Amino acid sequence: MLVDRHSDSQCSPTRQSLSLSESEEQVDRLQQVELVRTTPMSHWKAGTVQAWLEVVMAMPMYVKACAENVKSGKVPIPKPPFRSSVPTSREQVLLSLSDEDLELGLGVCSSLHRRKLRLAIEDYRDAEAGRSLSKAADLDHHWVAKAWLNDIGLSQYSQAFQNHLVDGRMLNSLMKRDLEKHLNVSKKFHQVSILLGIELLYQVNFSREALQERRARCETQNIDPVVWTNQRVLKWVRDIDLKEYADNLTNSGVHGAVLVLEPTFNAEAMATALGIPSGKHILRRHLAEEMSAIFHPANSTGIREAERFGTPPGRASSVTRAGKEENSGGIKYKAGRVGRGFSSKDPDFHDDYGSLQNEDCGDDDSQGRPEQCHLEGYNGLEVTNV
Repeated sequence: MLVDRHSDSQCSPTRQSLSLSESEEQVDRLQQVELVRTTPMSHWKAGTVQAWLEVVMAMPMYVKACAENVKSGKVPIPKPPFRSSVPTSREQVLLSLSDEDLELGLGVCSSLHRRKLRLAIEDYRDAEAGRSLSKAADLDHHWVAKAWLNDIGLSQYSQAFQNHLVDGRMLNSLMKRDLEKHLNVSKKFHQVSILLGIELLYQVNFSREALQERRARCETQNIDPVVWTNQRVLKWVRDIDLKEYADNLTNSGVHGAVLVLEPTFNAEAMATALGIPSGKHILRRHLAEEMSAIFHPANSTGIREAERFGTPPGRASSVTRAGKEENSGGIKYKAGRVGRGFSSKDPDFHDDYGSLQNEDCGDDDSQGRPEQCHLEGYNGLEVTNV
């Protein structure tokens, strides 16, 4: 069989043209992404806005509508059916777009996607006012869904968080009803575990580097337990001669912030989570003594640690938000508090730990199942105002 080596080694002119065009588009996209990092949003052109939406925000599904309706970072250009009440003066910025504008103009039907966009735009607006972008901007949705959820021992919710593109900024806005309605987190304890994980991120100013540095220091020493990951807690359980029960904490949501920041998660609750039978009094007493030595001192130093890392005591953070209200500029939150009433005697607590290893969290439903996720009688861990 004869083979035309020349034709086999050369691409057709059409294919070469397509390849070159795709390559040029890729280079242009990378250049636009670099402009996102170095240029104020008000100076962005249409191509930069689209690259930001596609690459940085991971929302390529909205790029086409964006190209039709938003011509720069500064001026929204409404077109039918983009029924915006916002005037198209040069002073208007993307932040001026309402939820209705985002839904009708860009086709952003997901309320969490709209929130993600608005929180990001607010962050860029603050940066233009002289402040840098928040540290939460560095925490993309891949890190949240894969690394962070695994660290707090709730990787079973990874797909739901991935589907809703939950990033660092969104973490700082999540409330109990968001977890129930959109992210399939119906278990009370898992909700509190997530909120306390966010509280820890707030304490380190959402700095991934600061968190990793503190965790590295306590990897081989029983210090700074508030930053312990779920895996580090498992290691500690094995080290205190309870290794036969350690694996029961896998995917349980038990991590250092729960043990230190939630005062009602006591030795009895921990014993239940570990699956230590109630009749094993010696083992339970041993666990209580070990917890007292490590975690109770950490509770008393919480304020000092918060002050050290620039977190004022009593601040209103994601874990304390009992409700939200929106006004023209963005999203504001009311202060409240999580915890104060969690008890291992609560029947729902035992239900939570009764089937953790075999639990199906329904992550395949990207939109959630609000009808099935509402909690009845949410008394033990209710968010309350202070």
